[in-house]
Amino acid sequence: MRNIFKYTFIALATVLVSCKEEVTKPKVSYDSSKQKAEVKTDAPKILLADLPIQMEGTNVLIHPIGEFSVADGVSKSRYSGSERESFTVSNSSENEITGYLSNFKFQEIGSDSLRVLTDKPVLIERVTYLKSIADKTKNQILVYVLADMDTNKDDKLDSSDIKSLYLSKIDGTSFTKVSEELMELIDWNLVESKNRLYFRSIEDTNKNGEFDKNDIIHYHFIDLSSKDWKFQDYSPI
Repeated sequence: MRNIFKYTFIALATVLVSCKEEVTKPKVSYDSSKQKAEVKTDAPKILLADLPIQMEGTNVLIHPIGEFSVADGVSKSRYSGSERESFTVSNSSENEITGYLSNFKFQEIGSDSLRVLTDKPVLIERVTYLKSIADKTKNQILVYVLADMDTNKDDKLDSSDIKSLYLSKIDGTSFTKVSEELMELIDWNLVESKNRLYFRSIEDTNKNGEFDKNDIIHYHFIDLSSKDWKFQDYSPI
């Protein structure tokens, strides 16, 4: 009986320690001894594309692309919920695509050619089509929430890295980063009456690798009618 309690205690302690390590893992590493925060591409990977998606009122097909990772000789999709879903890399709703995606390709109706969104490593978690803005101004814009840099320098681009905000036109052109480097995106909101995209980001001002109450939150907006999509700061507090 003592041995059972002993091993149970050890197992619980191991779980607690591992959970603590996961929680305290920094999002940003400032260790100058490590190399530039780039992603290693040594692991074998297979790219998969879901069937194309057409947002209502547009003439473009969007092809979501994700990675089917191969590790230790075993193929395993990180997005699979069951065996039937093992080749699905995204989920889509009326005006949004979600997942852990590595790229998109765009195809205009009536054309067989595909345009790639980016040639840089990214991990795209959410893409939103601003349909209400398109209906009002004819500007068809996509908003992306993604990671574009291995900020914690663990040689992986994943959900532990900083999230950034990007915009593009509906056909994938003018793919532009609109949030600042090394600032974590908190959220964004569309204000149709002003044709503006508002968003908040947080700066790791004390350089402890975490984003918490001791850091500074920045407030920005983008005039979506502008051609360069540069953000402006504002102070609601």
